[in-house]
Amino acid sequence: MRFEFATAARIIFGRGAVRKLGPLAVEIGDRAFVVTGRSAERAEPVLEQLSEQKIQYTTFSVPGEPTTTIVKQAVASGRAAGSDLVISIGGGSALDAGKAIAAMLTNAGELEDYLEVVGLGKPITQNPLPHIAVPTTAGTGAEVTRNAVLGVPEHKVKVSMRSGLMLPRAAVVDPELTYSMPPAITAATGLDALTQLMEAYVSNKAGPLTDAICREGLERAGRSLRAAYQDGANGDAREDMALASLFGGLALANAKLGAVHGFAGPLGGMIGAPHGAICAKLLPFVMQANIKALENRAPRSTALARYDRIAGLLTGKPNARALDGLAWVQDLHAALGAPGLVEVGLEERDFAEVVAKTQKSSSMKGNPVALTDDELTHILNQANKAAN
Repeated sequence: MRFEFATAARIIFGRGAVRKLGPLAVEIGDRAFVVTGRSAERAEPVLEQLSEQKIQYTTFSVPGEPTTTIVKQAVASGRAAGSDLVISIGGGSALDAGKAIAAMLTNAGELEDYLEVVGLGKPITQNPLPHIAVPTTAGTGAEVTRNAVLGVPEHKVKVSMRSGLMLPRAAVVDPELTYSMPPAITAATGLDALTQLMEAYVSNKAGPLTDAICREGLERAGRSLRAAYQDGANGDAREDMALASLFGGLALANAKLGAVHGFAGPLGGMIGAPHGAICAKLLPFVMQANIKALENRAPRSTALARYDRIAGLLTGKPNARALDGLAWVQDLHAALGAPGLVEVGLEERDFAEVVAKTQKSSSMKGNPVALTDDELTHILNQANKAAN
């Protein structure tokens, strides 16, 4: 048995953990470049601490999911400010932008050259600026992943730049920062976390360490996602979901994902829908397609047995089978009101292009079974027809 495991150099988790950011930052740098999401005011707790520590800072807001254009603008701003530290606070978009910005502030050349799929996949050779990642949602686990997902408008696709060097210097995960998430965002991000845990667990690149992390995360998400959706102030549920998101990030960074995320890059680039909403919509249909394909083509596979184990973790029933887990996910999906793909802009005439791009996605390499073009098209049809 052989495996490797890499993550952020330091993880600080707990309610109130964000209050440790100031003393942490002053150990690393004195001119911070602070990347925020659309709601820049959510960075106020961080900015106050930087001021207390007499750390100069420049702020940069990422209004939506990051694109190559936005990252280039941010890099120019960071260089002009002489920044020696990047702090990102927000959802996965802000954190991914922070990783890309930190890398491009120290690595020469064009950003596009470092991109997978549409670029050259050029390796990051210089250590990025130190980066502290502070999530305010519970979904992507981007605070502990080695890639940044960026939109490339000219190609109508989202792709990654990726390197072990891009792992943040520190991840500060404070569940209290997620309390203000509205129910719709709680649902979309929570289903993304659930998707990542599930895909990493059944991935053909899974290992014993990622397995343990995924099982713990799935159990926590199974018992708490609905509760966090129903009551955003439920501290125990928010803590469980923050851990589930963190564990999903740890797992995906060291295993692989699958077809849900294979679809997410092309769909996000083509229709501009939020990543979490796409994953939330596709999860039950990809799960169904994978289980059916495994039953038909590899009925004794480890992956099919893992879907049984997922069912047990989610339902709390040790003897549950894969289809019981699918039913549980379908019920949760309906209860949380995930939108149909047609509601976020996908039309049937786009299917062939989506499928072709999905087959080229790096995430498809981790799917537990190779899905045909017809199977991928069927997934899109089912997701498009599904009622809200």
